Amino acid sequence: MPRAVYVLALGIFAMVTSEFVVAGLMPQMAAGLDATIPEIGYLITAFAAAMAFGGPFLTIALLKVRQKSALLLLFGIFLAGNVLAALAPDYRTMLVARVLTGIASQAFFGVSISLASRLTRPEVRGRAVAVALNGLMLGTLLGLPLSTVIGEHLGWRAAFWAITVLTVLAALATLAGVPSADGDAEQSGGLRQELSTFRNPRLWLTLTTSTFVIGATFSAFSYLNPILTEITGFSTGTVPVLLIAYGAATVVGNTVVGRLADRRTIPVLVVGLALNLAFLTGFALLARLTVPAVVMMLGIGLVGVTMNPALVTRVQRAGNARPLVNTVHSSFITLGIIIATSVGGPTIDAFGLRAPLWIGAGLAVLGLVTLLPDALRRRAGARTVEAVPDEAVSAEAVSPEAVSAEAGRQASREVPEAV
Repeated sequence: MPRAVYVLALGIFAMVTSEFVVAGLMPQMAAGLDATIPEIGYLITAFAAAMAFGGPFLTIALLKVRQKSALLLLFGIFLAGNVLAALAPDYRTMLVARVLTGIASQAFFGVSISLASRLTRPEVRGRAVAVALNGLMLGTLLGLPLSTVIGEHLGWRAAFWAITVLTVLAALATLAGVPSADGDAEQSGGLRQELSTFRNPRLWLTLTTSTFVIGATFSAFSYLNPILTEITGFSTGTVPVLLIAYGAATVVGNTVVGRLADRRTIPVLVVGLALNLAFLTGFALLARLTVPAVVMMLGIGLVGVTMNPALVTRVQRAGNARPLVNTVHSSFITLGIIIATSVGGPTIDAFGLRAPLWIGAGLAVLGLVTLLPDALRRRAGARTVEAVPDEAVSAEAVSPEAVSAEAGRQASREVPEAV
């Protein structure tokens, strides 16, 4: 695996840590900015909305810029947003800072995933994406707890300054360790050419699947703390340890899915979603039982957000591996987070803390429905491949044409896995 892919993971880690930092420091930020806890919560929503709706437009503005240069420009915008957040004298300034960093981080994800794909051979692109996305998993495992600890001991502004330092280090590593891809001109076909990719209905279906997969997972993840303390009965001091275990599960799952994403894209997604459905349902039913609740939570970590490498592989096959498609894909993933968090809150008021888990299960079912066309197409292709040898190859005579057909069949055996 090229060293540059690991450098891209470092950049994603910095972005994700900034995304999560507010969630861990709500009381401190509310006191420091003279705001309420719900108002601080809106900063998370603003960041997510900026990612979903602003990121693609920034990516469009950078279409003609070489990908390495685009990454460095995005680091600059993101750095400015974090410095503004660290110095924010009031809530409005912080809101602007969060919107700015949200837009930059979404565009950064799209360009990074595109570059990770371009720097590796097609047959290992899923694994490369998984390595880059380990920055996302490590943001959950390490970034959130570390920034929270810094904020609790040194003040919430110190957490943003720490992210600023991390961003500078990641930018310097990118400058030194990421090459300018030889084929960079290929990714800049102009806005009309980039937009023409989105005329493919199948691409929109694959994007929708990603929304449901991530939405299902974040329906549970967003409310793990209150579920584990108020229903399962864990102490508040135990929950951070459980969240670290959850983060570790995502790293393991991401690694496994990355190794399977290229050859078994559809089976991985079908099995992963089915297992997530089972874990979400089990969590909702068994949340009061300590051991089963922890098992179900870790299961969601293993097969939830870890589907990302397979989701990226599927989207790139339906569209392309260029930055705009990857950024729009990230926006659909973020849309899943917005749906999960915006629907989860009201349902808790009406039906209790288990409600988000049931919502997650429902989103997982919808995700499976969107996978059906590709799953059926793959199954039909496999049956065709199995049926051809019996019809084409005679035991009595093997003609040159039959030999040629058999060679073609051998080549086509890879096709079902790529659908």
